[in-house]
Amino acid sequence: MKRKKLHLVFVIVISLSLLFGCTKKSDSETKESTKETSETQDSEAQTAKETKETASEETKQTKTNLSDTVTFVDSAGREVEVPEEITRIAPSGTMAQIVTFALAPDELVGLSGKWATDANLILEQKYLDLPVFGQFYGSGDLNKEAIAAANPQVIIDIGEYKDSIVEDMDTIMQQLGIPTIFIEATTEGTGDAYRMLGKLLNKEEEAEEIAAYCDDVYSKTKTVMESIGDDKKTLAYCLGDTGLNVIAEGSFHAEVINLLAKNVAVVEEPSAKGSGNEISMEQLMMWDPDYIIFAPGSIYESVGEDSAWQGLSAIKNGNYCEAPSIPYNWLGFPPSVNRYIGMIWMSELLYPEQFDYNLFEETARYYKMFYHCDLSEEVFNQITQNAKFK
Repeated sequence: MKRKKLHLVFVIVISLSLLFGCTKKSDSETKESTKETSETQDSEAQTAKETKETASEETKQTKTNLSDTVTFVDSAGREVEVPEEITRIAPSGTMAQIVTFALAPDELVGLSGKWATDANLILEQKYLDLPVFGQFYGSGDLNKEAIAAANPQVIIDIGEYKDSIVEDMDTIMQQLGIPTIFIEATTEGTGDAYRMLGKLLNKEEEAEEIAAYCDDVYSKTKTVMESIGDDKKTLAYCLGDTGLNVIAEGSFHAEVINLLAKNVAVVEEPSAKGSGNEISMEQLMMWDPDYIIFAPGSIYESVGEDSAWQGLSAIKNGNYCEAPSIPYNWLGFPPSVNRYIGMIWMSELLYPEQFDYNLFEETARYYKMFYHCDLSEEVFNQITQNAKFK
């Protein structure tokens, strides 16, 4: 009987131990499970928070991107959405390239055409190595793939206003999907062109310095020439392989020539092209100007020994020279800001008593402002070696 009681007690104790052990293990598992659940919930909450913050940041960035454009009204009256901060520019042609280079050389992502011969004398190599896109006008050799690869934010066209300019700019913009801006620039109005360009590029202070220079040079030239009045020198500007093309009065390319001289080349239909109007030697003989300026690459070197040309007063008297051309022709092709240093040179050439310029100092100043180089006297002499009358 005692053994049975003891056995019963033993069974009860064992059962209670097992029960207690299971309960303790269950409580531990419950706590562990609770802990894991809590950690999972915390992790999910953190993920949700991060996702919300990321979404908020993306939304904020999207809003910022959308607000980072401004409406710019160009010289054609077109309202164009452009980036507020422009750091990548493609020029539409050589005029745009030259004008823009003075204000924003490091923003150009390419060129409309290679820099002219001997440009390495004054320009840094990095500018010479820029890719070439071609031109929208003139040669019509535009490489759309090259422009797309350079990824410009805006295309800038600068030059003479044309009746078709709105259609031209809109077409370019639609074809390439890149905002395209037209800025009108004449010799008299180049200062204002720079002011508009400065506004577009957020470089208004820098642009004003260049604009003031252009205004001052043009204003001084015009004032002095008004005082000279009808006593202007008679002159022809000759170009082409035979020298028998002229830049006629009334041509956009003749603005500086007409300002500083009596342009003898009066024709019925002045050509709008940089190649000018073709004439005969007989016609040039009839005009017989006191002075002749030859374009670079024409026949300046040979006319002194040519019997036909010797019949002209300018050649016979040694009153002829060749326009400087590094990196661009100072008087013309293209008819851009290069004509400002040409204006100074031609003023001193024809009217030294009235203008009295130090040509080296003026050229060095110009080259610093427009080409960002320190011009040496050696290079200056090379540029101007044929720029004086014989």
